[in-house]
Amino acid sequence: MRLCLLFALALLGGCAGPLPAHDPQMAWVDLYTTPGKTLMAERLDGKSVNDGRYFQVSPGRHELLVRFQYEVPSGGGMGALSDPSELTCRVKVVYDQFAAGQRYQLELRPQLRSALALLTDAGGTLLAKTDFQGPVSCGLF
Repeated sequence: MRLCLLFALALLGGCAGPLPAHDPQMAWVDLYTTPGKTLMAERLDGKSVNDGRYFQVSPGRHELLVRFQYEVPSGGGMGALSDPSELTCRVKVVYDQFAAGQRYQLELRPQLRSALALLTDAGGTLLAKTDFQGPVSCGLF
């Protein structure tokens, strides 16, 4: 039992490890959402990523796919309140002009049982936006 606990703690420690050094020949995309929600990188240009905490991309056009999870109220019916459900959204953001050495932020916000994605540069300028009318797929899991 003690060995299982140590193994589990070691796995969790690996998830919280330091981020790798930023390659100056690449663009870096930080992921951000408010506490209590989960945001993870899933795919870069159709290929799975090794670390779901960020994207590091070559200059030019890229397609980023993230998984965003947050709680939503369950219907319950008959006026009864029930436990919330977790909504999982897969959101695709495409941007054509990633630049080497630059930092970007991809922020996800809950939006009426969907998601709003905002890609900004280091200065806070909005570069791309995806919302419930864009390439977003959500469901209760």
